[in-house]
Amino acid sequence: MSERVFISPAKYVQGKNTIDQLGKHVDHFGSKALLIADDIVWRIIGDRVTTALSASDVETEKADFVGEASRHEIERIAASAKENHVSFVIGMGGGKTLDTAKAVADELNARIVIVPTIASTDAPTSALSVIYTDEGNFETYRFYKKNPDLVLVDTKLIAEAPARFLASGIADALATWVEVRSVLAFGGKTMAGGVPTIAAEAIAKRCEEVLFDYGIPAYESVQAKVVTPALEAVVEANTLLSGLGFESGGLAAAHAIHNGFTALDGDIHHLTHGEKVAFGTLVQLALEGRTQEEFERYVALYMALDLPVTLEDVKLKDASREDILKVGQAATAEGETIHSGFDVTPEEVADAIIAADRYARLYQAKQR
Repeated sequence: MSERVFISPAKYVQGKNTIDQLGKHVDHFGSKALLIADDIVWRIIGDRVTTALSASDVETEKADFVGEASRHEIERIAASAKENHVSFVIGMGGGKTLDTAKAVADELNARIVIVPTIASTDAPTSALSVIYTDEGNFETYRFYKKNPDLVLVDTKLIAEAPARFLASGIADALATWVEVRSVLAFGGKTMAGGVPTIAAEAIAKRCEEVLFDYGIPAYESVQAKVVTPALEAVVEANTLLSGLGFESGGLAAAHAIHNGFTALDGDIHHLTHGEKVAFGTLVQLALEGRTQEEFERYVALYMALDLPVTLEDVKLKDASREDILKVGQAATAEGETIHSGFDVTPEEVADAIIAADRYARLYQAKQR
């Protein structure tokens, strides 16, 4: 019998203007922090973060994140951090910045603090990074010995970010239960290295319930740039519930298909992670032979959130069968997450991609 494994960050803090309390949560981590962020994030919260840390007698060293969460970027920032003798690392911003920060902390064998400024993925709580090439193609997953020491989410920052990012996070989180239940049924392994726990199953299922209940009002809250109970619930689902659910419950086809899309050139790479996962989730539902009624439940929510549901929406309207097969081949490559929930061929994945597009267009036609 395989081991059950559940992992999680040491501490999770969420609330309005909570970024101003960062110093009191990290003052025991050391006297000097490396702050990793891109130019945009630095302009938005840089002064507030340094002020909060200074109030707790924590010095700061700035590192600019540029480009991709790639090996070269990780090595560049880590080399600079070693020269400056930092005590711990704080990653601030979106998924790729946060994944880079986790890798840098691992290189330094230092504590890691994650401060997401958008709720667009479930990456913040996990003990892994998605590593890309310098050109932006998926390369590998990098796993760590532990999860972040602290994840701090300021919901006022989330409310002030573009609504597209929250919608992307909802799409990423909606894949959680869809993938976890397939791993459970298949008897597959999770990203944590064991079989799903009862806790992970319960968290993943509750994650989906919250998103269907509050996804649309939370999206409207961000459109209005206000913090509401609905937004607080969805931010927690996007970040904590989905993060715990996917890592200790498992990934399957939806994320493998997302990774498979990197095999293609073109405008699809301008879509967010969550936007591609949204379509990947529909493909997984088609691959499983779920009913049209269940399929359309997801399509309806995606459409309400302006998320892609067809090949045209993911910039693949003119993709050939050969192109779609390339996605299927990449999604079923050795080591891909699809193998935790399915025993399928590239051709079957390609068929499901085409079928998901048709099923979604059928729903759209009925709404006209």
